[in-house]
Amino acid sequence: MIDSKSKLKILFLCTGNSCRSQMAEGWARYLWGEKIEPYSAGIETHGLNRNAVKVMAEEGVDISEHKSKHVLDLLDIGFDYVVTVCDHASENCPIFPGKAKVIHRGFDDPPRLAKDAKTEEEALGHYRRVRDEIRDFVKTLPQALEQK
Repeated sequence: MIDSKSKLKILFLCTGNSCRSQMAEGWARYLWGEKIEPYSAGIETHGLNRNAVKVMAEEGVDISEHKSKHVLDLLDIGFDYVVTVCDHASENCPIFPGKAKVIHRGFDDPPRLAKDAKTEEEALGHYRRVRDEIRDFVKTLPQALEQK
């Protein structure tokens, strides 16, 4: 068993910490809990997106207890990596003290994509696609990050 001091501390950062960063944190905990200590935050807080919770639950990943957090609340954590998952967060990412490497891997914004959906099922399709893209990215961790 790897203790928490030897786990990679990774922050997934997005604009509102309501959807993409929450899904990334959920996937990292689910797929890499033995190797990664994941966090998520936003440069704003928008609450937890219920559709993100729903599509993650479809895959057996429970993020329903996650809370929307502001990045400034986590600055004292010694992150190894900060992964910005949207362009706005990448452009407005604060400076992190210490050794944190900041990388960007942007994903489409499901709420924006789903805003004109005619049905809930149509809206959820956008969330599912982005969920799956985030999962595929997180599957490459931590090896991919250590090569950066």
